[in-house]
Amino acid sequence: MDGVLWEGSRALPGLKDFFKCLRKNNLPFILATNNASLTQKQYISKLETMGVTVSPHEILTSSMATAQYLSEQTAPGSTRVFVIGEQGLRDPLIEKGFTLIDSYQINKHPADFVVCGLDRSVTWDKLADATLHIRAGAKFIATNADTTLPTERGPVLGNGAILSALQSATEVSPLIIGKPEPIMYQQAIKRLKTDPEKTIAIGDRLNTDILGAVNTGIRSIMVLTGISSEEHIKSVDYQPTWVMSDIQAVTKALDICIK
Repeated sequence: MDGVLWEGSRALPGLKDFFKCLRKNNLPFILATNNASLTQKQYISKLETMGVTVSPHEILTSSMATAQYLSEQTAPGSTRVFVIGEQGLRDPLIEKGFTLIDSYQINKHPADFVVCGLDRSVTWDKLADATLHIRAGAKFIATNADTTLPTERGPVLGNGAILSALQSATEVSPLIIGKPEPIMYQQAIKRLKTDPEKTIAIGDRLNTDILGAVNTGIRSIMVLTGISSEEHIKSVDYQPTWVMSDIQAVTKALDICIK
């Protein structure tokens, strides 16, 4: 959603028409975002302020994907998780039944997992606790590795920068759940009840949205309203299926194809 539908709190041109096109033509969609800071309800509310109504089923955050993935790997009721992240990450983990612990305490059982998402109130103490848990054996999980986040002020610090600090301190690399890994796209396709060959990912970032589509085996559209540019495409060994200027161009292409 960031860089495709909006920049920060500013809707990008053509947002409402894009969703009207999807609804009019009965095209199912999932809004799959790497941004782990907001809850599903907060994304629904944000879209409502921009004149668009979506259902909970149509939102999938990297936080939700992380909670779902972990719940398939372990028994949530007996699993302790230390979180760096905001309510958008904490809520899905709590809903799945995981026990969230607030700090590292010497001589007490460490967390089973350290899960890291975008945290705009991150402190040295949080990073120190996470480091101690990982060094004590907790598995290191990241919702996403985006180094930057598009805003109306320009690109700002993303979760990948926080991960870099923890990797440097622990010498442990996290398992990434969000794009470019295929896990979240696979979950979205399962929700859509569609086939990969009939599914297209739309994104603004080559090394997450587009590479994630390549890793999942689906086609992709890269829009030029976010992080990556046409120049960036020349420097990588994978490609989007199509490149379009913005979601207005995507809407026009959909209208032509459907007619």
